[in-house]
Amino acid sequence: MRPRLPDLPSLVDAMLELTVVGSFSRIGPCVRRHLDHWSPPRADVLVGRTVLVTGPTSGLGRQVTDELAALGARIVLVGRNEERLNAVRDALVARHGVDLYPVIVAEMGSLASVRAAAAHVLATESRLDVLIDNAGAIFPDRTIGPDGIEATLATLVVGPFTLIRDLLPLLDRTAGSRVIAVTSGGQYAQALELVDLQYARSTYDGTRAYARAKRAQVSLIREWARRFGGAGIQFHSMHPGWARTPGLLEALPLFARLMGPLLRTPAEGTDTLVWLATAPADKTDAANGSLWLDRRTRPFDRLPSTRVSRLDRHRLWDLVAALTGVADDPSTSPRTFWSHA
Repeated sequence: MRPRLPDLPSLVDAMLELTVVGSFSRIGPCVRRHLDHWSPPRADVLVGRTVLVTGPTSGLGRQVTDELAALGARIVLVGRNEERLNAVRDALVARHGVDLYPVIVAEMGSLASVRAAAAHVLATESRLDVLIDNAGAIFPDRTIGPDGIEATLATLVVGPFTLIRDLLPLLDRTAGSRVIAVTSGGQYAQALELVDLQYARSTYDGTRAYARAKRAQVSLIREWARRFGGAGIQFHSMHPGWARTPGLLEALPLFARLMGPLLRTPAEGTDTLVWLATAPADKTDAANGSLWLDRRTRPFDRLPSTRVSRLDRHRLWDLVAALTGVADDPSTSPRTFWSHA
């Protein structure tokens, strides 16, 4: 039997992926939107649903918050700056005429703060349809957080791991719930250094530490899906491509100048995030644990030297669980997991 040739959209998509620039820049969504016939979500698709967004006050976090609120979602705003959180809430209330945007002040790099935030959500929310792990930061110098954990790892990996774990009961009670991690294309270039997760043995580089943490984030999402996907919770990661955000302009000013108009707009960066939050379950459930860009699943590895094996993912899970101070439970049942935590 003659092998089936790829369809034209898939062939063009694969060619864009090979170029990297064509895939990660705004060329990607501009081409793929037409090839795959993207359609916007129904205007009321999130009415009656609750979304939690970390880091909603700027950049992609603010963009996706605005978009999901426009689709009718109740949005729990979790961030570290109360004044900026209140400003976002007030703007949303003024725009939509309803107060559906509770504010929770939390520092993702502090275990006590994350646990308090999760406890507040559990006490005040009756459902959680989507949890968006978006908060991030690049630390120019190696910094130790309040729990003795290197700040990049604490903020991008250990804190979100704790938040997801603590909110599992609510996610489990909400039919069709999803966890979506916003990662970075830069994670493709970094190996997962399990013997030095906290950059204690090597010369610290803030941008590299950020990319390594994002590598760990994607690996953990795959583990969440493997361990708990059977309970009906979807876990996905997505990278927005190269989007023009305050974070990118501050961290990579030379790159931003070189790319210029090829940088994606914030809306182009969050399109897949909004799509994952709103798409019918049958569109994404079969790909639970996947990494997405422009509404298609993408490979987890681009370089053999950065490949993360299943054993590495298991070791990473155990290391991160240990850093939270709570022993892992090997059960694949969320109910058993949190009852033993």
